[in-house]
Amino acid sequence: MEISNGVDERLLRPYDPKNTEDRIYKLWEDSGFFNPDICVEKGIAKADAPYFSIVLPPPNATGVLHLGHVLEDSMQDTMIRYNRMLGKRTLWLPGTDHAAIATDSKVSKILEKEGLKKRDIGREKFLERVDEFVADSRKTIVTQLRKIGASLDWSREAFTLDKARNLAVRTTFKKMYDDGLIYRGHRIVNWDPKGQTVISDDEIVYVEQKNKFYTFKYGPFEIATARPETKFGDKYVVMHPDDKRYAKYTHGQKIQLEWINGPIEATVIKDDMIDMEFGTGVMTITPWHSHEDFALAEKYKLDKEQIIDKYGKLLPVAQEFAGMKILDAREKIVEKLKAKGLLVSIDENYINRVATAERSGGIIEPQIMLQWFVDVNKKIPDRDNKSLKELMLEPVRNKDIKILPDHFEKVYFNWIENLRDWCISRQIWYGHRIPVWYKENETYCGIEAPNGEGWTQDEDTLDTWFSSGLWTFSTLGWPDISAKDLKNFHPTSVINPGYEILFFWVARMILMSQYLIGEIPFETVYLHGMLRDAKGQKFSKSQGNGIDPIEIINEYGADALRMSMIVGIGPGADGKFDLGKVKAYKNFANKIWNITRYVLSIKREGGLKKELVDEWNTMAKDITFDMDNFRFYLAAEKLYAYIWHRFADEIIEESKGKDGYGETLYYILENSIKLLHPFMPFVTEEIWSILPDHKNFLMVEKWPLKGAHDKSNV
Repeated sequence: MEISNGVDERLLRPYDPKNTEDRIYKLWEDSGFFNPDICVEKGIAKADAPYFSIVLPPPNATGVLHLGHVLEDSMQDTMIRYNRMLGKRTLWLPGTDHAAIATDSKVSKILEKEGLKKRDIGREKFLERVDEFVADSRKTIVTQLRKIGASLDWSREAFTLDKARNLAVRTTFKKMYDDGLIYRGHRIVNWDPKGQTVISDDEIVYVEQKNKFYTFKYGPFEIATARPETKFGDKYVVMHPDDKRYAKYTHGQKIQLEWINGPIEATVIKDDMIDMEFGTGVMTITPWHSHEDFALAEKYKLDKEQIIDKYGKLLPVAQEFAGMKILDAREKIVEKLKAKGLLVSIDENYINRVATAERSGGIIEPQIMLQWFVDVNKKIPDRDNKSLKELMLEPVRNKDIKILPDHFEKVYFNWIENLRDWCISRQIWYGHRIPVWYKENETYCGIEAPNGEGWTQDEDTLDTWFSSGLWTFSTLGWPDISAKDLKNFHPTSVINPGYEILFFWVARMILMSQYLIGEIPFETVYLHGMLRDAKGQKFSKSQGNGIDPIEIINEYGADALRMSMIVGIGPGADGKFDLGKVKAYKNFANKIWNITRYVLSIKREGGLKKELVDEWNTMAKDITFDMDNFRFYLAAEKLYAYIWHRFADEIIEESKGKDGYGETLYYILENSIKLLHPFMPFVTEEIWSILPDHKNFLMVEKWPLKGAHDKSNV
């Protein structure tokens, strides 16, 4: 580059991220330094250096990255770049999630627009369409990750449904099946009548709705419900054993009473699950359509009767209402009860939480179905007779895994301690198909398909979280336990998801890693909050408040967006997206640019001014402490304040017209650029390439530890 008055000509123009960021990313990627093996080979990191590894929480292969991804990925890239500069063997492993239900649903809707149904084209043709869609979507996601500056090792890119992960899934299923941890049985599950599949507890979204709350006579009792359509088969009435109001009734007592379809015999059940303070303290139970009622029925070996089918319609037990949809039948059922003199009252303003399916929006109808489950309570001989539930609790209790912020530990413990067996089968075509085959009265489970004719594979696929639960080690070569990456980078150092998937994903990764390889999957769980709009509302299509991060990057630059994501957002805290912050950090990038132009325009002379260098060292030590303790939001804010308000507004201004400041200003600039690089990698890398005597990339320069930790060495 030509120099004008000692200043690189690039600095004579305002900083332009559009003409900088894509070019720099290509240089980084071409260098190979995202790959820790190449860093060791080139002497950037020592072969025996400590490692630092993160596996990217894989974005769903159903669309594009949103601002929440940018928040998450900016934090992780900050960690990665910092640790790479510390000289560690640093790996950030990329990948995407096949997101079975979401992807299956998305492609089904695309087909519907073409006038087709998935059943019409068949499983094979449908999966071909899904593969085409996912391939395009993954390309988009990868492009966007590059746009935000994510220094991912693309040579190790993985996909939860690729060949290597499929082998890991089948190996896991076989081991769990052989250990008796996976079983097939009739249990209550969350059935989505709209999506026509089972979903997990974690995939339920509870929506507050205003409904009617009915109170009915049930023999000598009064019971209340928002769902009278489920009550046709109710023949058990439950109360707390200590409730004095019902002391004259005994457990197992039979009572004759009039009900929806005529006279029935009801049985009294006394159990302490009943809340005496709620309503009348008496309830009937519907074991087929309620998780709590099912548990009670199992406890006392009670009968269970199905009332609603898998399409949300009433069965013949409902007599004249059979075949009707729930909402169509509800008021008619109430009218029948009223005509019998059994309606006591109706509360018109009852607010209840209705369970809906996250992906389809359908109202969940619990059903007893034949499904595949993981037993979380069974003792495992080769894991010291501990259950999966115990293996999930142990490392967090022992502080082998640290959860940030730590108040989520209590939330985690409470959830795991109350964990039910995990239903892992899904009634969709896209996903890892269950590796079980049937032939007459035979059942075969295997990593490979059975030989011989007549075998039929199970139609169901596995819950997406089953495969993503293996993510930290399936991406590193497992089930080959001698894999080099597995030895070098596992357990991973940090996982950095949103707090909302602590149970979806984090808990399952702990389960799988503890069970399969006998070690924790990561040392630290750094949970970030949800990013909301400027009014504090959740981003959503229905609100019309969605923002495309790529449009923001094109306008203001990735560095500005990244800083706006990090500053002011601590672990576990929700943050508000403010375009004003993005604009401010674009101005900050230009401020650094102008500082560089000024510093390079003066003579580099005078030696280091100890007072100013000591002050910088104190700041750098503080920043490093914050970085080591995952306080990136504080570190970034302190750097911003120092560079703009102390360095530019005070130190540089005070130096103007005075001799002997050049060397000190250069020292502060050069080392401040190093500190800022993990947060704003593009502008700092561009400035680094302009500063004299720099042959390597800033991304692999050493963090200024000497200055930060040992003032006497300056």
